[in-house]
Amino acid sequence: MGGSYVTNPIIFLIQVVFGAYILVVMLRFLLQWVQADFYNPASQFIVKVTTPALLPLRRIIPGIAGLDIASVVLMWLLKSLELGLIIVLSNVDASPISALAWSIPELISLLINVFLYAILIQVIISWINPGNYNPLIGLLHSLTEPLLGPARRMLPAMGGLDLSPMLVMIGLVLLKMLLLPPIQLLVATPFR
Repeated sequence: MGGSYVTNPIIFLIQVVFGAYILVVMLRFLLQWVQADFYNPASQFIVKVTTPALLPLRRIIPGIAGLDIASVVLMWLLKSLELGLIIVLSNVDASPISALAWSIPELISLLINVFLYAILIQVIISWINPGNYNPLIGLLHSLTEPLLGPARRMLPAMGGLDLSPMLVMIGLVLLKMLLLPPIQLLVATPFR
């Protein structure tokens, strides 16, 4: 009883700290991939926060076809470390090495969630404050346009209403429902 009283808050803090940093690294990877504005203040923040951890990795892990593989490896290592610490603290009957495999579906889920929430935030902002520019709105647009652009071409605006965000969000939720369970089953993750 005393162990879980202290363990649960520690696990929570581990999840918050690692989760926030992994999210920032993922955003850096995605913003590079979509070629978002590097000079945007939010981009500059992301670059400054992630560069110290990425520089050593970039010396040994080159990019491939314009993709920052060092960022992917950093996310994977950090997620594995987070899950390994949780395994040790929770007394789960598994090796901390299992976290290397378990981190893969967790990162895929985070990737899909990043796009889902980015689209949702963009939609809400378009209702509340349409037409105003903010550096974060520019980044959200850059991040979501590779998904929303093709959807807009498939489903043109109807009566001035753009339904492409709804179409993409439904597609992302379906992708998550169909892709994650087999991967989680394959790596035998307890995090479902």
